Amino acid sequence: MKIAIGADHAGYYLKEALREGILADYETLDFGTYSPERTDYPFYAFAVGEAVVGGKADFGILICGTGIGMSIAVSRVPGIRAALCTNVYMAKMARAHNDANILCLGGRVIGVGLAEEIVQAFLSTSFEGGHHARRLELLDRGPQRNGG
Repeated sequence: MKIAIGADHAGYYLKEALREGILADYETLDFGTYSPERTDYPFYAFAVGEAVVGGKADFGILICGTGIGMSIAVSRVPGIRAALCTNVYMAKMARAHNDANILCLGGRVIGVGLAEEIVQAFLSTSFEGGHHARRLELLDRGPQRNGG
C-alpha cells in the first residue's frame, strides 16, 4: 500500500513523526513540506490529492494546524473524499461509510499517539458498500443531477 503524505509548517512535526513511526512499514510519497518554515497548505493538499486520484498512491494523509484547511483544499480535487478525523471512531466511519481516500489531521489539535491510532484505524478499515455506495453515487452526481 502506498501512502501520499503532505503537511504545511503547522503539521510538519506530526508528519515526520508518522513517517518515522506507524508509516515506516508503508511505502510513502512525501510531498512536503520539509521544514517548519511558514508555507501555504494548498500546494501540499493539491499534490497529495492528485497523487491519489492519479493512482500513484492508494491513500493520502494531510496535516495542517487544525486539519480544516487541508480538508477544504484537497476537496477541490475531483475524485477526492477527504475526512478530517480527531478520533479513532471518525476514522473508521470515514472509511467504512464514506470510502474516504484522504485522512486530514490537525498537528496542533492531536498528539502523536492519538494520530497513530487514527491512521491505523483509517488504513485498516474497509468500505462497507451497500447502501453507503448509493450515497457515494449521489455525491458523484452532484446537486444539479440530483434534483437540487
